[in-house]
Amino acid sequence: MEIEFLGSGGAITIPRPLCNCKVCLEARDKGVPYSRMGPSIFVHGPNLLIDTPEDIYHQINRSSIDEVKGIIYSHWHPDHVMGRRIIETLSADWTNHPPQNKKIDIYLPEQVEKDFKTFLGSGDHLDFFETQGFANLNKLKDGESFSLNGTKISPFRLAEDYVYAFMLESENKKVLIAMDELNNWKPDRMVLYVDLAILPVGIFEFHPLTGERLMSKDHPVFNEEATFTETIDVVKILKAKKVLLTHIEEPNGLSFSEFKELETKLKDSGLNVEFAHDTQIVRV
Repeated sequence: MEIEFLGSGGAITIPRPLCNCKVCLEARDKGVPYSRMGPSIFVHGPNLLIDTPEDIYHQINRSSIDEVKGIIYSHWHPDHVMGRRIIETLSADWTNHPPQNKKIDIYLPEQVEKDFKTFLGSGDHLDFFETQGFANLNKLKDGESFSLNGTKISPFRLAEDYVYAFMLESENKKVLIAMDELNNWKPDRMVLYVDLAILPVGIFEFHPLTGERLMSKDHPVFNEEATFTETIDVVKILKAKKVLLTHIEEPNGLSFSEFKELETKLKDSGLNVEFAHDTQIVRV
């Protein structure tokens, strides 16, 4: 398997439009790896696309992808789903009559399928794609797995139980991918000692290099989001061979260079942790 980070940002990408902070100015000037588009990952081998943020068109155009066999969604939040028209763009045949559409397989874990019927019109939109012949919708009950090109993909709920992470298994390799929302999650034995774990970085309550407080301790976001410190606690429990952290938001206020410095600090403490960047490819 090869993991390609199409977008390593979060709901607020880098550079943030009209923002003139040092992080956004540098990203605007230098581009990748300082800039970060919305959260999306592609897994080569099964050729599986995970989540479709608004800028998925640009992400795929600059990627090394040559075929998408399936698309799976981790949860309903807009930064993970609002580029879903890519399904039509990849599949629809507008030239031939009758059309020769490709029909991409879309995989919807149980709660994701339910939430898509409620939020943002996602369910209606995907139903339309299916009736138009652009997609096959595959609804997965909790505990169900599926296979693509010899890779087993097993969705499972996190503690925030509307969100799913994924275990991918192929050729005696295991990869854990959690796109977002680690709040209150306690890993069980199924996910320990994987070859690669991909996790959201979390909220920076303190600057990880200087110790400066970045957010007030009574900020309501801490009721819903894991902090970076809590993410590192999860990393220690997982004992994965390698960890990549993603979903890096502009409000965290750290530049690419500072994340590289933080990598060194973490590795000196015995943690094999890196911070993902857009277009990065990791072989497992």
